Amino acid sequence: MAIRPATIEDTDEILALIYELALYEKAPAEAKATRDQIIESFFCQSPKVFCEIVEVDGAIAGFAIWFLNYSTWQGKHGIYLEDLYIRPPHRGSGYGKALLRHLATICQERGYGRFQWWVLDWNEPAIEFYKSLGAVAMDEWTVYRVSGQALTNLAKSHDAN
Repeated sequence: MAIRPATIEDTDEILALIYELALYEKAPAEAKATRDQIIESFFCQSPKVFCEIVEVDGAIAGFAIWFLNYSTWQGKHGIYLEDLYIRPPHRGSGYGKALLRHLATICQERGYGRFQWWVLDWNEPAIEFYKSLGAVAMDEWTVYRVSGQALTNLAKSHDAN
């Protein structure tokens, strides 16, 4: 097993992994990223999103997609893990934990103050896995999102004032 940064040659596999994760999370219709978008986001001059690949015997077994966030209270960046996915035949082999350890090491080496992510409340295997690593649920916080037409409406709402 090896962990390495994704390269542009991994783009099609990254898209496949994104779709596999969307299937697992019961939302395949929401996986709309295109090849060009992945290339623009991950492999541009100054990327703002990163992807680590887990390889086993030369085949891609999974990935972690992450980006920097910021804590005003700590005055430091942190890592936000957008996606962690290990393909079913490779689960239970420690690859997910290795990816998390890899990202935690990046946090430590760069002086980041936090490493965080969301997990679906029905995903008990993931919740138990994360708890076993010392992760703590931030139950007192509620995530809010504006997207689609609501995002458009909000952006245009200044016109109504």
